[in-house]
Amino acid sequence: MKHITIQGINWDAKSSFQKGPAKAPDLIRKALYSDSMNLCTEYGVSIENETITDKGDFAIKDYFDIELITKKHLDSDSKILTLGGDHSITFPIIKAFHNKHPKLDILHIDAHADLYHDYEGDPYSHACPFARIMENGFAVKLVQVGIRTLNPHQTAQAAKYKVDVHEMRSLNLEAIPKFDNPLYISLDMDGFDPAFAPGVSHHEPGGLSSRQVLDLVHNINTEVVGADIVEYNPDRDFHNMTAYLAAKMMKELLGKMMER
Repeated sequence: MKHITIQGINWDAKSSFQKGPAKAPDLIRKALYSDSMNLCTEYGVSIENETITDKGDFAIKDYFDIELITKKHLDSDSKILTLGGDHSITFPIIKAFHNKHPKLDILHIDAHADLYHDYEGDPYSHACPFARIMENGFAVKLVQVGIRTLNPHQTAQAAKYKVDVHEMRSLNLEAIPKFDNPLYISLDMDGFDPAFAPGVSHHEPGGLSSRQVLDLVHNINTEVVGADIVEYNPDRDFHNMTAYLAAKMMKELLGKMMER
């Protein structure tokens, strides 16, 4: 079994609306290790496992340091689970992954496509990571699930980069394709309906239920080599609901990464 490294990225400098996600990694861990839950996945696999190492949180001063930190952890022949942080962190992470996994598929769960060419003049905004990933050829296939904010520009971008978009208004989880290459999962907490995850900067009603996302992850049938959980904003949370959901997803993602 491959080693799995957990890294926390304290970064929200490229958030366009509200800051706060930089505080998230520590609070996700506190929820995970609280007396409220145990450390077993729904399949009875414990994440208290010698193959998993938590490297702690990294305070980021320069955006591109995220790539260097990720590369260092990848060089130890490890899979990586990242706790963010805003969604801008996914581009430098995937850039680091590209050398090790030149043929990579991505499953992106989100309310937003994050395909802007640039947002408010910043090509590295949290609204842009998947445009940067696709224009650089860092993913063979990008499948987006839960999208409910497409505008004409992002629709054109999705067509340009041949993104497989599964919008909420017509969602059929059974229509999501199988993946042929090593898979990276990027989970934006606002992909969930705000009723399940109020602790996000951008409340977009009409989203995914926690069970839908769990089923989506559980049904993946290829090797998951990396994942991130992003855009949890503790400043917006209610009774730590979103922290506990993020911790639940952390467990299940680790369990999926341990399968192969």
